[in-house]
Amino acid sequence: MGNFFSATSVLIFLACLLLGVLYAWLLYKRNKNLSSKLNYVLAGLRMLVVAVTAFLIFAPLVKRISYTPEKPIIVLANDNSLSVGQIIPAGFNKAKFQSDLKELERKLAEKYDVKTYSFSDSVKTGLRFSGDGKLSNASQLVNQLNDELVNRNVGAIILASDGIFNRGGNPIYELNKIKAPVYTIAMGDTVSKRDLLIANVNYNNIVYLDNEFTLDIQLQAFESKGETAQLSVSENGSKVATQSIAINAATFVKDATVKLKATKVGIQKYTINVSALKNEITTKNNSQTIFVEVIDGRQKVLLASNAPHPDLGAIKQAIEANKHYEVTLALADDLANVDINSYSLAILYQLPAITNSATAFVKKLADSKMPLWYVFGAQSNLNDFSRLQNNVKFSRANGSLQETFPYAEPNFTTFSIDATALKQLANYDPLQTQFANLSVNGNYTAVFNQRIGRVNTQNPMLFFMEDNGKKLAFLVGEGIWKWKLEEAKNEPSLPLVNELISKTVQYLSVKDDKRKFKVYPSKTTYDENESVLLNATLYNDAYEPINTPEVKAQVKNAEGKVYNYTFSKSGTSYSLDAGLLPQGNYTFTASATLGSKNYIASGAFYINALIAEYQQTTANHQLLYAMAQQTNGKMVMPQNLLNLVNELENSGQIKTISYEDRKYEELISLKWIFALILVLLTTEWFLRKRNGEV
Repeated sequence: MGNFFSATSVLIFLACLLLGVLYAWLLYKRNKNLSSKLNYVLAGLRMLVVAVTAFLIFAPLVKRISYTPEKPIIVLANDNSLSVGQIIPAGFNKAKFQSDLKELERKLAEKYDVKTYSFSDSVKTGLRFSGDGKLSNASQLVNQLNDELVNRNVGAIILASDGIFNRGGNPIYELNKIKAPVYTIAMGDTVSKRDLLIANVNYNNIVYLDNEFTLDIQLQAFESKGETAQLSVSENGSKVATQSIAINAATFVKDATVKLKATKVGIQKYTINVSALKNEITTKNNSQTIFVEVIDGRQKVLLASNAPHPDLGAIKQAIEANKHYEVTLALADDLANVDINSYSLAILYQLPAITNSATAFVKKLADSKMPLWYVFGAQSNLNDFSRLQNNVKFSRANGSLQETFPYAEPNFTTFSIDATALKQLANYDPLQTQFANLSVNGNYTAVFNQRIGRVNTQNPMLFFMEDNGKKLAFLVGEGIWKWKLEEAKNEPSLPLVNELISKTVQYLSVKDDKRKFKVYPSKTTYDENESVLLNATLYNDAYEPINTPEVKAQVKNAEGKVYNYTFSKSGTSYSLDAGLLPQGNYTFTASATLGSKNYIASGAFYINALIAEYQQTTANHQLLYAMAQQTNGKMVMPQNLLNLVNELENSGQIKTISYEDRKYEELISLKWIFALILVLLTTEWFLRKRNGEV
């Protein structure tokens, strides 16, 4: 359909028509050889040709409108999860259901555009009936439909499911976006069957050696009142805990707590099991296997001093607030018996001291590779300290004391400190230091500088240095216990002292990873429906990442089965998608050769079995009914699913939609106009030729 008769185009056409009249009149007004009637016909033909040709010069736009019909789309989706495939209600004919669902697809396809899907832990096109999906995620299906069918004519969604959705949340909230009625086919059985199961296990998957940890186990039982079950926990195949569970209700829930101790470093396998009951609907939910990684992650910190001091308690308490650290306090004569190899960090509080220099002990630590934190105060022997090392020197120390206040160094970035907490420094008591000139040999990073009286000096109070890769910290002043008292007095105060001490210790004790070949999994725990991803980085002698050499890997399960892989190169690193692996714990070893050097890296990960489909076996038809009611659909039973053909036809909600397509094009592009001009000119020529005018 075309439309070009706007007010402007009409005026232009009239002008062109007038031009055609003028041209025809001039051409034929003096022609006396032709009859008057023929003269008028020829003039009329020439007038039309000139008018149309002139009109084309202005190239007016023609509006074209076309209509494209779109048949309604019917989505037919089948739940292909284990709960549907394995939990079969009495009287259910699986073969007939599958046949009827395919027949429903065939009948609907006669009138509608039918799109079929199967969903479980993933969404696939087509109807599948294997019933082996590890999870039920209807939200993923709805989200995919939202993406694929946006702005399409979706007439209805037919969903065959038992209503047990254990991943992705309740799809009822997402269905509103599609704006189509949902018809549900109620699968499964709503009658509770006799069953005892482990519903959930809460635990920390990383624990520290020699620490106790807890398994919180939720047990559920149905139609089993009066029975007694045995709960047991096995560690790497050896039973380590048992409990008797008395079931005292038809619908029974109990939270059982089992305390265990981590006695061995590495990935430990724990199997939680409840004894089977007679005539249970399934025993696949009576057991769960979990993996806990035990690491020797606690770091031992030596806090050495010549004599007791309130600061020692404040330091020890702040460090041990982090359970990964263990502090040993050594005083006076105990220093000679300390095995420094047992510690990863030492804090020397006013050592060497005036009354007990402990020169040999301090020298031993100063010469070691261990990170050190020196704290200076009234009892420090600054002259001895200056002789024992070369990083920090004190001169002109005369034994007199002075008070210094802290003020924050604005450019400090080694670790973050709460900005609000730093404002509390203005209210803190000063630290006490010996009067002396301080000089630092080398670069340092200050956390606080000293303010003496009202003068902000550039002398550092708390600062860090590195000496050939060895981290050092220095605190010039004693009395931080007073800072803690100030925080305790003011309830709104933030724990700045604990934060400072804790982060200082963490910074000093963390070990820089200088390995040239690193391989690590994207995470240590995978579900069995997740692909295992490994990443690798290889560095040259300049510590630049490269990926020229080939990297190979061997992954081995607990039974000794080996999987061989080659890493892919990505950017300047490596990656490996090992795909899906069965439940269990795995170790891996990767190797690379750079020049004449061979590099090997190893690690471990574990894969959890998914039993979510067996943790709820009672169908949720109430949810399916709500989904249908909310969207003006209907719920039907499997034996009546073919009735949906008439339901859809009679609902009045499913209609073919015509889409209007409007576009504008130039009049000169219409070929029939050229044909018209050609016909007019040919007719005029023929009549003139016949009458001897040509």
